[in-house]
Amino acid sequence: MLSKFAFLKNNIRVPVIAAPMFIVSNPALVVEQCRAGIIGSFPALNARGKDGESTLEDWLIRIKAGLCLPGSPSTFAVNQIVHPTNKRLMEDMELIVKHEVPIVITSLGARNEINDAVHSYGGFVFHDVTSNSYAKKAINKGADGLIAVAAGAGGHAGGQSPFALVQEIREWFKGPLVLAGCISSGRSIAAALTMGADFAYIGSPFIATSEANAPNEYKNMIVNGSAEDIVNTNVFTGIHGNYLLPSIEKAGLSIDDLEKSGIKENLLDTSKKAPKAWSSIWGCGQGISNINEVVETKTLIHHLARDFLVHYKN
Repeated sequence: MLSKFAFLKNNIRVPVIAAPMFIVSNPALVVEQCRAGIIGSFPALNARGKDGESTLEDWLIRIKAGLCLPGSPSTFAVNQIVHPTNKRLMEDMELIVKHEVPIVITSLGARNEINDAVHSYGGFVFHDVTSNSYAKKAINKGADGLIAVAAGAGGHAGGQSPFALVQEIREWFKGPLVLAGCISSGRSIAAALTMGADFAYIGSPFIATSEANAPNEYKNMIVNGSAEDIVNTNVFTGIHGNYLLPSIEKAGLSIDDLEKSGIKENLLDTSKKAPKAWSSIWGCGQGISNINEVVETKTLIHHLARDFLVHYKN
């Protein structure tokens, strides 16, 4: 485990894994994240053409080519939704094995055969968890590391305090642990490591970068937003997540009325024309009050690294 874990920190400038964000994460963002000194990532389902066809192989080729350029970039990860509604799962896994993706992040389900496929070429598996019980199940299924998704994280988030979640997991798990939830500064990265995590998981700040595949209105909503603009609900996907309230209101929806109706959408159904997560109902974490402008990815990571070095005493 320790030898496998060591490669994760190759060429790392600051101990951060960029969270894979549905629609938002793309090859340009991932390459810039890696070249600036963190682990970049994207959801496999983001790689699709205008007609819905998979373009995952093209994305993998582009990212690997971008990381061959001079500059000693760090490694990258692909996120797989291990959920019955993901009809592309096994097809995408074949490409992941073919291209020997270094890190695979699994979400919404832990399966032995997925972990075994990644391990067949020496890859590393992180699994998203929102509780200690899910963490134990993930490790029992063969995951190598855990991503503890605490309260306040963007997108599908947990409901537990990061203090409680990390403490309970660290009582028995000594392997690689990543903490997610409201981490948007070097100070909060340092806090995550002090609590016992090995990496911080950062998503929402990267939405407000020039490389992100997000409308300017989405980026500006984050720049002008705060924790009070975030609402937690399960009405859009059937799973609780955090969203920008202004984006819900912009779509002409009332969160109170939606929750009273009890309607739950299929998280991977893109066939309907009504406002949907994540294309018009925008996901975001609570830790956005210090995001004050849209910047290049390398600039954001430079600021994170500089702030981290100031506050982390080790």
